[in-house]
Amino acid sequence: MKERLALRLGHLLDLRALRRWSRLARRADTLDLATLKRLRDGAGVLRHRIDRVIHAADGRLALPRIGSNAIQKPLGTDWAYRPQPWRGSLPVPGAVAVESRTQIGDEATIFHDCRISELTYRQLRNLREEDLAPFGLRIDVFRFDGSFMSLVIDLPAQSVEGLQKRHIVRLDTIIEIEKPLEVFARLNVRHGPNTEQIVRELPLGSNEMSVEFDLAYSRLNEKRVEKMWIDLIFEGPEMNQIILRDLAVTRRPRAEL
Repeated sequence: MKERLALRLGHLLDLRALRRWSRLARRADTLDLATLKRLRDGAGVLRHRIDRVIHAADGRLALPRIGSNAIQKPLGTDWAYRPQPWRGSLPVPGAVAVESRTQIGDEATIFHDCRISELTYRQLRNLREEDLAPFGLRIDVFRFDGSFMSLVIDLPAQSVEGLQKRHIVRLDTIIEIEKPLEVFARLNVRHGPNTEQIVRELPLGSNEMSVEFDLAYSRLNEKRVEKMWIDLIFEGPEMNQIILRDLAVTRRPRAEL
């Protein structure tokens, strides 16, 4: 009973707020500048909260519907994650003439060294039966006068909680490429003042690609691990279309012998 009453009261308050903002929108062209500035600041804060609700709702309600268990996990996995661009709708779904260090949501960033950018990106809706991720990411590259292009994927703090040298980090991705292209994945683990890096080339010949990073061969200081991220490096991407249908990262301890 109390819950129904709270929901009804919340609905009435939402309607009241909507009517207020509708009135303000109609008067925005005639308001004095000081009042307009205060309203803009308040609207910006409100829009940020609304965008977060929409992002969370789209990620949970979109088809294919996914949750944390929708990721294909190797046996023994103790952590699994699908980053934001593949999990839920982005507040800014695309851009053209993308400059270096352009953020794609909160967890991905494009880097390149082109003098004149002819790169675009667009978030796509996955609709195929085999898709586990509700969204994909398309990158179109036209003329390319730089020497490198990479997509940096930031991983949450949980990715390094309890991380040890006995762990194997696995990257699973589905990539559709218009014409053959070399793609490298680099795992970066910051520990203290140092950053451990392991590079693997993604295998060609199939859209579904997987690589594993075995930390046993690293010089990782387990007591000082701070952060982990992955770079996807595209070699010679000129005049190509790259669609990343899915990207997921898992972690598991190596089996004891």
